[in-house]
Amino acid sequence: MSDKQLLHIVIGGELKDVAGIEFRDLSKVEFVGAYPTYNDAHAAWKAKAQATVDNAHARYFIIHAHKLLDPSAD
Repeated sequence: MSDKQLLHIVIGGELKDVAGIEFRDLSKVEFVGAYPTYNDAHAAWKAKAQATVDNAHARYFIIHAHKLLDPSAD
């Protein structure tokens, strides 16, 4: 296992259209948290997704921020 920190960010909110990825109101996008591993981020994402299952427009995403910070590291 690598000791290198990999930053994953979980965000979410209501989408304009259930078929798209554009948020209804960017000022209401929720920052769930920043996580050092994909597994930690996935657990947070899953908890938020399950908590909002009754809202068809709510979506949460895992952003692989480490790839944005250092695109050459794959």
